[in-house]
Amino acid sequence: MSRKTIGVVDYDRGNLRSVSKALETAGARVEFVTAPDGLDRVDAVVVPGVGSFGDCAANLQSTGLWEPLRAWIGAGRPYLGICLGYQLLFESSEESPGVAGLGVLKGRVVRFPQGELKVPQIGWNPLIATRGPLYDGIPDGTSMYFVHSFYPVPDDPAIVSARCEYGVDFAAGISTGALHATQFHPEKSQAAGLAVLRNFQTTL
Repeated sequence: MSRKTIGVVDYDRGNLRSVSKALETAGARVEFVTAPDGLDRVDAVVVPGVGSFGDCAANLQSTGLWEPLRAWIGAGRPYLGICLGYQLLFESSEESPGVAGLGVLKGRVVRFPQGELKVPQIGWNPLIATRGPLYDGIPDGTSMYFVHSFYPVPDDPAIVSARCEYGVDFAAGISTGALHATQFHPEKSQAAGLAVLRNFQTTL
Protein backbone atom coordinates (compact mmCIF):
# COMPACT_ATOMS: atom_id res chain seq x y z
CA MET A 1 0.00 0.00 0.00
CA SER A 2 1.50 3.32 -1.08
CA ARG A 3 1.54 5.99 1.58
CA LYS A 4 -1.05 8.68 0.88
CA THR A 5 -1.55 12.16 2.24
CA ILE A 6 -4.85 12.55 4.04
CA GLY A 7 -6.22 15.97 4.83
CA VAL A 8 -7.97 16.24 8.18
CA VAL A 9 -10.39 19.13 7.89
CA ASP A 10 -9.87 21.62 10.73
CA TYR A 11 -12.94 23.80 11.25
CA ASP A 12 -12.67 24.19 15.02
CA ARG A 13 -15.13 21.40 15.76
CA GLY A 14 -13.18 18.19 15.21
CA ASN A 15 -11.40 15.68 17.38
CA LEU A 16 -8.34 16.55 15.36
CA ARG A 17 -5.39 15.34 17.38
CA SER A 18 -6.71 11.87 18.11
CA VAL A 19 -7.94 11.46 14.53
CA SER A 20 -4.62 12.57 13.04
CA LYS A 21 -2.61 10.35 15.40
CA ALA A 22 -4.79 7.35 14.56
CA LEU A 23 -4.37 7.98 10.83
CA GLU A 24 -0.59 8.24 11.25
CA THR A 25 -0.56 5.00 13.23
CA ALA A 26 -2.55 3.44 10.38
CA GLY A 27 0.19 4.51 7.96
CA ALA A 28 -0.96 7.81 6.49
CA ARG A 29 0.73 11.16 6.12
CA VAL A 30 -1.57 13.79 7.59
CA GLU A 31 -2.04 17.47 6.81
CA PHE A 32 -4.58 19.75 8.44
CA VAL A 33 -6.86 21.48 5.94
CA THR A 34 -7.99 24.90 7.16
CA ALA A 35 -8.81 26.59 3.83
CA PRO A 36 -9.88 25.54 0.33
CA ASP A 37 -6.35 25.57 -1.12
CA GLY A 38 -5.37 22.87 1.37
CA LEU A 39 -7.44 20.42 -0.63
CA ASP A 40 -4.96 20.76 -3.50
CA ARG A 41 -2.24 19.00 -1.48
CA VAL A 42 -4.05 15.87 -0.31
CA ASP A 43 -5.21 12.55 -1.75
CA ALA A 44 -8.26 12.20 0.51
CA VAL A 45 -10.11 14.13 3.17
CA VAL A 46 -11.34 13.12 6.60
CA VAL A 47 -13.98 15.28 8.26
CA PRO A 48 -14.37 14.57 11.98
CA GLY A 49 -16.84 16.41 14.14
CA VAL A 50 -17.66 17.14 17.75
CA GLY A 51 -20.47 19.51 18.71
CA SER A 52 -23.77 20.41 17.10
CA PHE A 53 -24.86 20.01 13.48
CA GLY A 54 -25.58 23.73 13.12
CA ASP A 55 -22.28 24.88 14.61
CA CYS A 56 -20.31 22.49 12.41
CA ALA A 57 -22.13 23.68 9.28
CA ALA A 58 -21.55 27.33 10.20
CA ASN A 59 -17.86 26.79 10.89
CA LEU A 60 -17.30 24.96 7.61
CA GLN A 61 -18.99 27.83 5.81
CA SER A 62 -16.95 30.46 7.64
CA THR A 63 -13.68 28.77 6.61
CA GLY A 64 -14.79 28.72 2.98
CA LEU A 65 -14.66 24.92 2.90
CA TRP A 66 -18.38 24.22 2.51
CA GLU A 67 -18.71 24.43 -1.27
CA PRO A 68 -15.21 23.05 -1.99
CA LEU A 69 -16.09 19.96 0.07
CA ARG A 70 -19.33 19.56 -1.87
CA ALA A 71 -17.34 19.83 -5.10
CA TRP A 72 -14.72 17.34 -3.80
CA ILE A 73 -17.40 14.75 -3.05
CA GLY A 74 -19.26 15.51 -6.28
CA ALA A 75 -16.09 14.83 -8.25
CA GLY A 76 -15.87 11.35 -6.70
CA ARG A 77 -12.78 12.07 -4.63
CA PRO A 78 -12.12 10.06 -1.43
CA TYR A 79 -13.91 11.26 1.70
CA LEU A 80 -14.31 9.77 5.15
CA GLY A 81 -16.76 11.41 7.53
CA ILE A 82 -16.65 10.63 11.25
CA CYS A 83 -19.62 11.31 13.55
CA LEU A 84 -20.78 14.83 12.56
CA GLY A 85 -18.66 14.49 9.43
CA TYR A 86 -21.10 11.70 8.58
CA GLN A 87 -24.27 13.53 9.61
CA LEU A 88 -23.36 16.66 7.63
CA LEU A 89 -23.54 14.67 4.39
CA PHE A 90 -27.34 14.64 4.63
CA GLU A 91 -29.98 17.28 3.97
CA SER A 92 -31.02 18.23 7.49
CA SER A 93 -30.89 17.34 11.17
CA GLU A 94 -33.45 17.46 13.97
CA GLU A 95 -30.63 18.85 16.09
CA SER A 96 -30.57 22.14 14.15
CA PRO A 97 -33.94 22.83 12.48
CA GLY A 98 -33.66 25.05 9.44
CA VAL A 99 -29.94 24.39 8.92
CA ALA A 100 -29.09 22.69 5.64
CA GLY A 101 -26.50 19.94 5.49
CA LEU A 102 -24.15 19.38 2.58
CA GLY A 103 -26.98 17.46 0.96
CA VAL A 104 -24.74 15.15 -1.04
CA LEU A 105 -26.83 12.25 0.29
CA LYS A 106 -30.61 12.16 0.48
CA GLY A 107 -31.95 11.69 3.97
CA ARG A 108 -32.14 13.32 7.36
CA VAL A 109 -30.57 13.06 10.80
CA VAL A 110 -32.88 12.20 13.71
CA ARG A 111 -32.61 11.95 17.48
CA PHE A 112 -32.80 8.70 19.39
CA PRO A 113 -36.32 8.23 20.77
CA GLN A 114 -37.13 9.66 24.18
CA GLY A 115 -37.91 7.26 27.00
CA GLU A 116 -35.87 4.72 28.88
CA LEU A 117 -33.00 4.84 26.40
CA LYS A 118 -29.95 6.62 27.76
CA VAL A 119 -29.05 9.43 25.37
CA PRO A 120 -26.40 10.12 24.23
CA GLN A 121 -25.18 6.65 23.45
CA ILE A 122 -21.67 6.54 24.89
CA GLY A 123 -19.59 3.39 24.68
CA TRP A 124 -18.99 0.22 22.74
CA ASN A 125 -21.61 -1.32 20.48
CA PRO A 126 -21.28 -4.17 17.96
CA LEU A 127 -21.73 -3.55 14.26
CA ILE A 128 -24.09 -5.78 12.30
CA ALA A 129 -24.60 -6.40 8.61
CA THR A 130 -21.21 -4.93 7.71
CA ARG A 131 -20.19 -4.84 4.06
CA GLY A 132 -17.89 -2.92 1.78
CA PRO A 133 -14.23 -1.91 1.78
CA LEU A 134 -14.04 -0.28 5.22
CA TYR A 135 -14.83 -3.60 6.92
CA ASP A 136 -12.55 -5.90 4.97
CA GLY A 137 -11.17 -8.42 7.48
CA ILE A 138 -13.32 -7.04 10.31
CA PRO A 139 -15.81 -9.67 11.50
CA ASP A 140 -19.48 -8.86 11.75
CA GLY A 141 -20.23 -8.20 15.42
CA THR A 142 -17.03 -6.27 16.06
CA SER A 143 -17.62 -3.50 18.59
CA MET A 144 -16.82 0.14 17.89
CA TYR A 145 -16.95 3.22 20.11
CA PHE A 146 -19.89 5.63 19.81
CA VAL A 147 -20.69 9.04 21.31
CA HIS A 148 -23.89 10.48 19.80
CA SER A 149 -27.50 11.49 20.34
CA PHE A 150 -28.48 11.66 16.65
CA TYR A 151 -28.09 9.32 13.68
CA PRO A 152 -28.70 9.55 9.91
CA VAL A 153 -31.60 7.90 8.13
CA PRO A 154 -30.49 7.56 4.48
CA ASP A 155 -33.24 7.51 1.87
CA ASP A 156 -31.28 4.85 -0.04
CA PRO A 157 -30.71 1.73 2.08
CA ALA A 158 -28.27 0.40 -0.52
CA ILE A 159 -25.55 2.80 0.67
CA VAL A 160 -25.63 1.54 4.28
CA SER A 161 -22.40 -0.35 5.00
CA ALA A 162 -22.92 -1.09 8.70
CA ARG A 163 -25.85 -1.13 11.08
CA CYS A 164 -26.12 -1.01 14.85
CA GLU A 165 -28.85 -1.39 17.44
CA TYR A 166 -29.39 1.02 20.29
CA GLY A 167 -33.06 1.09 21.10
CA VAL A 168 -33.58 1.26 17.33
CA ASP A 169 -31.77 -0.21 14.37
CA PHE A 170 -29.74 2.58 12.72
CA ALA A 171 -27.22 3.14 9.94
CA ALA A 172 -23.81 3.14 11.63
CA GLY A 173 -22.00 3.79 8.37
CA ILE A 174 -22.34 4.31 4.64
CA SER A 175 -20.22 3.67 1.58
CA THR A 176 -20.95 4.69 -1.98
CA GLY A 177 -18.12 5.00 -4.48
CA ALA A 178 -15.28 6.93 -2.84
CA LEU A 179 -17.59 8.36 -0.18
CA HIS A 180 -17.45 6.65 3.22
CA ALA A 181 -18.64 7.66 6.67
CA THR A 182 -19.11 6.21 10.14
CA GLN A 183 -21.21 7.23 13.12
CA PHE A 184 -18.70 5.53 15.41
CA HIS A 185 -15.25 6.92 16.13
CA PRO A 186 -12.52 4.78 14.53
CA GLU A 187 -9.87 6.82 16.36
CA LYS A 188 -11.37 5.72 19.70
CA SER A 189 -12.07 2.12 18.68
CA GLN A 190 -8.61 0.66 19.30
CA ALA A 191 -7.38 -2.08 16.94
CA ALA A 192 -10.68 -2.44 15.09
CA GLY A 193 -10.85 1.30 14.46
CA LEU A 194 -7.28 1.36 13.15
CA ALA A 195 -8.23 -1.46 10.78
CA VAL A 196 -11.07 0.70 9.42
CA LEU A 197 -8.63 3.57 8.82
CA ARG A 198 -6.17 1.24 7.09
CA ASN A 199 -8.96 -0.09 4.92
CA PHE A 200 -9.92 3.45 3.96
CA GLN A 201 -6.37 4.00 2.74
CA THR A 202 -6.51 0.88 0.58
CA THR A 203 -9.38 2.50 -1.33
CA LEU A 204 -7.23 5.47 -2.41
